[in-house]
Amino acid sequence: MAMHTELRTKLLARQAQLAARVAAAEAELDTPGDPDVEEQASNRQSDEVVEGLEDAALGELKQIRAALGRISAGTFGNCIECGEAISEARLQAIPHAAKCKDCA
Repeated sequence: MAMHTELRTKLLARQAQLAARVAAAEAELDTPGDPDVEEQASNRQSDEVVEGLEDAALGELKQIRAALGRISAGTFGNCIECGEAISEARLQAIPHAAKCKDCA
């Protein structure tokens, strides 16, 4: 149970980091573009990178929210595929892991 508390704290901290990253990405994407055509092309490429990072952050946020839900439901640490326990080492490495090593 102490491990769950520690991992919950890690998950909440990571959730805050990712939420800040998403907010920053959205703010950057909402910035008005440069009227210079060459600069617009460069900005478009930059926007694609920012959107990719934002998408990755949103995906991880979804996994973290699911893990926090499993903690609340009392099912955290059990593989969602086979029901077996997820190893402590795997959860330490990937606190939002939903599947054991074999099922992942």
